[in-house]
Formats: sequence, C-alpha cells, structure tokens
Amino acid sequence: MNQAIQLLVQYLKPLRLWVVCLAVLIITGIGLQLINPLIIRYFIDTAVAGEDTRPLLLAALAFLGISIVAQIIGIAAVYVGEDVGWRATNRLRADLTRHCLQLDMSFHNAHTPGEMIERIDGDILALANFFSRFVIRILGNVLLLVGVLLVVAFVDWRISLVLLAYIVLGIAAMLYLGRIGVPHWQATRQAGAELFGFLEEQLSGTEDVRSSNAVNYVLHHLLKFNQALSEKVLKSVTAANLIVMAWVGLYVVGQTVTFLLGYTLLGAGLITIGSVYLVIYYTYFVFGRLSEITAQIQDLQQAAGSLKRVAELYAVESQIKSEPHPTVLPPGPLAVYFDNVTFGYTEQEPVLQNISFCLPAGRTLGLLGRTGSGKTTITRLLFRLYDPIQGTIRLGVEDHYAQPETYDLRQFTLSEVHQRISLVTQNVQLFTASVRDNVTLFDKRIPDTQIRQVMADLGLSDWYEKLPAGLDTLVGTGGSNLSAGEAQLLAFVRIFLRNPNVVILDEASSRLDPATEKRIEHAIDKLLENRTGIIVAHRLSTVHRADHILIIEDGQIQEFGDYDVLVQDSTSRFYNLLQAGLEEALA
Repeated sequence: MNQAIQLLVQYLKPLRLWVVCLAVLIITGIGLQLINPLIIRYFIDTAVAGEDTRPLLLAALAFLGISIVAQIIGIAAVYVGEDVGWRATNRLRADLTRHCLQLDMSFHNAHTPGEMIERIDGDILALANFFSRFVIRILGNVLLLVGVLLVVAFVDWRISLVLLAYIVLGIAAMLYLGRIGVPHWQATRQAGAELFGFLEEQLSGTEDVRSSNAVNYVLHHLLKFNQALSEKVLKSVTAANLIVMAWVGLYVVGQTVTFLLGYTLLGAGLITIGSVYLVIYYTYFVFGRLSEITAQIQDLQQAAGSLKRVAELYAVESQIKSEPHPTVLPPGPLAVYFDNVTFGYTEQEPVLQNISFCLPAGRTLGLLGRTGSGKTTITRLLFRLYDPIQGTIRLGVEDHYAQPETYDLRQFTLSEVHQRISLVTQNVQLFTASVRDNVTLFDKRIPDTQIRQVMADLGLSDWYEKLPAGLDTLVGTGGSNLSAGEAQLLAFVRIFLRNPNVVILDEASSRLDPATEKRIEHAIDKLLENRTGIIVAHRLSTVHRADHILIIEDGQIQEFGDYDVLVQDSTSRFYNLLQAGLEEALA
C-alpha cells in the first residue's frame, strides 16, 4: 500500500486538476444515484394516497432529468478517467524505460528483450485503472454507503443497523479475500514475461530455427511456457472468483433479511410501502457499491503484483557509479590508459587479467586476438558498458603516465563518456525511421545542412544522391533495406555528427566483402583523422593504418608495441601473423 500511495502521489500530482475534476464527476454521479430512489419513494407513497396527480408528473420529470444528467456525468467521468489513467501510466512507462536504459549491461544480459517488454508495457498496462479511478471510486463509494445509512436511518433505525452490519461483514470479507490473489497475479505476470521473452528470442532467430529444423523444438517449449502461464492464470482467476462467490452469498442473505424486515415493519404500520421500496432498492444499491469496491480490489490484486514488479525494477541499481569531476577535458584526441585492469562477466571467470597499456592521444591502436580472447571486452570497458573489477581506466590529454592531466573514467557521467567516446560495431542498429532520424538519433537540433556536409566530407555524396527521398528516405522495417556497408556508412555519419575524441571500431568491417570494404576505407580514414582510435580487426587493410599493435590471448597481453617496430621484428608475434596471413592466423 505504501508503494501504491507513493506512485499515486508521484504520477497524479502533475494531473491534480484533472483528478479533482474526475473526483467531482464521480461523486456527483453517485450522489444523483442516491437521490433518485427518494423520488420514487415519494412517487409511490403519493400514488397510493390517491392525491393530485400533478406531483406525480413533477416527480416523474425530476426522475428522468436526474437520470439523464447522471448518464452524461457518467460518460464524462469515464472519458476523464481514461485520460488520467493513460497520462499517468505513459509517464510511468517512460520513466521505467529510462531507468532500464540507464542500467548497466549485466542487467540487460540477464533479461531478454521480450521479458522487458512485458515488464515495462504489460505491468504498466495493468495499473491503468488503478491510476485513473481506484482511490476516487473507493472513496466515492464509501461516502455513498455512509449517505445510504443516514437516509435509511431517517426511515427506520433498525433497518439502518441491519445495513450497517451487512456493509461491515462485506468489507471484512473483502479485506480477507483480497489478500489471497496478490501472489497469484504476481506469478501470472512473471509467467507472461517469461513467455514473451521466449517468443522474442525464437522469432528473432527464425532463420536459424528453420534452417536447423528446430521448429518442433520451439513449439514444444512454447507449449511448456503456455501451460505454465495457463496454470498461473487459472489460480489467479480462481482467487478472484472467490470474492465474487462471497458477494453473491452476501447479496442473497442481505436481500432476504431486508424483505423480511420490510414486510414486518410494513405490517406493523411503522413504514410506508414507498419506504419498503426505498429500503429494498438501497439494499440492492449497497450490494452494487460493495461489488464495485470488490471489482476495484480485484484490480488492486492485479495491480499489486504489477506494483511489486515495478518497484523491484526501480530498486535495481546500476553497478556503474559516476562521480562527476569538476574538470572538463579539452577538445581534441585523448590518451587512453589501462592500469592493471581485471574484469569478468562473472567473478568466477575473469575475461581480462592485469591488462596495462598506454595509447597516446591522436594515435590508432590495432587490437588483435582470436575469438573470445577479450578484444571486445576491452572496448566495452572503455565505452563504460561495464566497470573493471580491479584496476583503472583513465583518459588524459598527455601521452605519459606521469602527467597529472589524467582522470579515472569513473569520474565522468555516462553521458560525458559517450559524448567523448564513440563505438561502431559490426551490427549497426537501424531504426524504422528516416535516414535523417537514423543518423541524428532523433535529435531535431541537428540541421540538414550539417548532415549533408558530413556526408560530403566522408565522400558519401554519390551514395546520398542515390537515396530516393534524400534524408527523408525511410529505412528499416517497411522502408529501404540497406546493405551492411550502407549501414556502416550511417554509423560513421552518426559519429561525425557527435564529434567524439576517441573512436572504437569493433570489427566494423568484418562482415563486408572486399569491394564494399574499399568503399568505406576513405570514410574510416576521415573518421580517425585527429582522433584517438582503437580498431578491433581481422583484415590486413584495416591493421595497416594502426600506429600501435596490441595482441591479446586468453585475457592477457601477449604483445604490445609500435607498428613499425613490430612489423620489422622477425621474432615478434605480429610479424609472424602477417607472414601467415592475419585472417587465417586469427581464425
């Protein structure tokens, strides 16, 4: 409940005017429903008394008028409630998405994209009614029940006491049964997340699944996930239906007692026939209000599971901590220092062990090694997708360790690091959007003239001229399909627009054919101009532009030195790799 109150206050506070409007609409509508039975009571008693029919006509018109107004208010309340609910949940969904995107990669490696979609969208969707009407309807119905008790007390205090006992019994049963469903709904949401995670993995690998004749395997495991979800849903629905069954029993008991009490009091001449109708109607009305409260409690059961999962997600903290340093690094290339860096994706299996090297500012490092040796891990640490377990990574404006102008990478925020350092991998993420949005990453502040100038500087004018709609050309799903080389070109344009100090090319051309690779050679040269570069490469053409070579094997540095020195040293590991053929030797 504390979590629920905190979320309500946080996300409904900016919408307080709409919430007040919704409260007024709901309470007014409920109040009008309370008035109409009094009019019918007056109508019945007046008709039985055989008095002038004119009051009957006025009562009928008043009843119709109030009913119409109540319907209009009800429609308005639904509209405002939906608007409030969606506004609040959309803000919560955006905040939760932002929080997850700021978590380190260890979190994302442990959760599939499908699971995250269900956590961020499915759980939040379950909170829509909770945000829009839960508290207001609960309070409104409680006020209405109090009003019913007061009105019935004026008719006969004994009937009011019976209704009070009915309400107390109903609320006690509601609170008791309401606790049953929460863990079941939470388990249901988790089973749904696991199902979506499985589906996302299998659908993203459709080609491999079909080529490996693994369709039956996928269907078999899909059946297991569906069965698990079905079992959880069955338990959740059963728990919810316990409340419904309890209310049906309470309603039958309440109506029976009311009929008997009304018949007895009417026979004794203590109340009129109109009052009997009023009491019976209010009994039914009380049941309706309690049923609505019950429905809200059922929604809270579902929302409670989602609330807990949302709170758990919010409680996850990134393992990457930032302590912003007041000193701002100057523009231009930066030196990179690795000092005794040790890292592993799990503590039991270190990937890098005591890695130390210095890359001077404005120089390019060729990073070589077999698959799994730790090359990509070094680039991820420098881009600060992870932090070292031991040792430090530093940036500086000097080429020597002894200079004081070097700073621990952890002293800068992630946004500062990503502004200074850019990473291009062999898998370039293209969004279903225009070329403009893909190269600017939806930053509307970058003018088209700057984009075209960057393309011209990279020698991409001919490629740009072939785009059917220029910068408005749609790429991605439903748009133009770009080749791997064209996707790399867009990635280079992205980096130029950001103008970083350090550029990392993680096997960026390993998937390209020689003709396409030659097409982007000029772009790579421009990209590395007046910048510090790190190239993870397999091909000779890419390694030749490096100033320094670092060969890593089994997480340890096997060789590090100047390119010109190593290439002439017949005893060096790099010399032997070149003689054997770099691609074949590193395979």
